[in-house]
Amino acid sequence: MEKRHRIFIAINLPEDIKKSLVRHTEKWQELFRSLCDRESSTKSGPAKWVEKDNLHITLVFMGDLNDVELADTCEAVKQIAETQKSFSINLNKIVYGPPKKMPPRYVWVNGEKSEELQELKNELEELLLEKVNFKPEGRGFAPHITLARILETAFRQIEPDERPEINEDIDFMFSVESIEIMESEMKRGGPQYTIIESHNLQ
Repeated sequence: MEKRHRIFIAINLPEDIKKSLVRHTEKWQELFRSLCDRESSTKSGPAKWVEKDNLHITLVFMGDLNDVELADTCEAVKQIAETQKSFSINLNKIVYGPPKKMPPRYVWVNGEKSEELQELKNELEELLLEKVNFKPEGRGFAPHITLARILETAFRQIEPDERPEINEDIDFMFSVESIEIMESEMKRGGPQYTIIESHNLQ
């Protein structure tokens, strides 16, 4: 059977930003745990928190690729990286996501939109569509980082007036110096992300 790789193109975060985000989530994790303690049927808790090393911004989700498609993806990302300059991203809010969805699916960090980021995504998708058979998401792009995945059944069992309100302003900025081709593999403890290739921006 042909091996398939679950691939996405990502911006990985500097270590200091990841540590800061984890510190900000500690109070939410504690609050969710306290709610779980009062709900005997939610032993796993209403949220599954992402490991620090897995925090990232997804630029393009490619899906399952074979070896040839993966090689073509790597070549396309390298080509685009050679034409794009480094830029900064500002992370400004911790909220539930997606917007207006109830129950929410995630706790995530919002990033400010920027022309540089949108151009990078557009250039990647345009070239990748020429080289690889994949389906772009086809919706407006706002950078975000998933901090936790909400477990819908457990979340619904919490009384509405006891559900934590998550809407916190933050102010973290970092420079995007590279983009990575990442592979996601499901392990017993959750998804494991591996960098296939990293390409520096100019």
